[in-house]
Amino acid sequence: MAPQRKRGTVSPTLLAFGRRLRRFRKAKGWTQENLACRAHNGMGVTPQYIGAVENGRARCTREFAASLDSELGANNELLDLYDDLVKDAAFPLWFDWYLVEPEADEIESYSLSVVDGLFQTPAYAAVLLRDEEAVEARMKRQEVFARKNPPKYSLLLDEGVLYRPAGNAEIMREQLKHLATIPLERASIQIVPASAEHDGNSGSFYIATMEDRTQVAYVESGARGLTMSEPEDLATLSRTMKDLRSLALPVSQSKDLILRTVKERWST
Repeated sequence: MAPQRKRGTVSPTLLAFGRRLRRFRKAKGWTQENLACRAHNGMGVTPQYIGAVENGRARCTREFAASLDSELGANNELLDLYDDLVKDAAFPLWFDWYLVEPEADEIESYSLSVVDGLFQTPAYAAVLLRDEEAVEARMKRQEVFARKNPPKYSLLLDEGVLYRPAGNAEIMREQLKHLATIPLERASIQIVPASAEHDGNSGSFYIATMEDRTQVAYVESGARGLTMSEPEDLATLSRTMKDLRSLALPVSQSKDLILRTVKERWST
């Protein structure tokens, strides 16, 4: 039996491309063999190669992506996604998490210093990013909640975020009120009381569970973010998330605290 490929050696960006390719193929009712014989403008490839691309184990050329887009009637969606994997001016070259988010079935996140980007208002994001194009890209990421089956989202927010200034009081009031009005069916938001006695103080992180129940994580640092899928890393982050959830206030109490902070801290 051939040795199994370690999950951590598969790029999350290639997984995102491969999953989208698989969706288009299945929508056509085609097998990998059907697509393989049509690929490369009819020249064909092996079904194993199609499988490798779909599983994120092979990076195809842009020309090949264009031929697949045409055969599948993807209206340039596959080609646009391929270009995003190589370069997207609105994101740093190392940032690939925005390609994982649209493919996730569930997302858990813990934000230590600022509000999670998927829940930021434009004014709050502008203070943090100081770049109009980057703000627009961040707002576009929030369109993940507009899809037919959006991910089930759970946000844990460190209490200190409620008191940390970003811009002026008006911006903070708008941002916190926005958090308080997000419906539960979109996301559960819980506040983790400020404490130095848990592992969440090492930084913000995210765990995405995909449709096939595999997981990908994203960890922030001062220099850059890191997308990872090694089982050992995922196990550590899952334990930390579980511990943080045990400390977090219930959803209703978290909402009360957010609104109370608006009144007591940002309305005077």
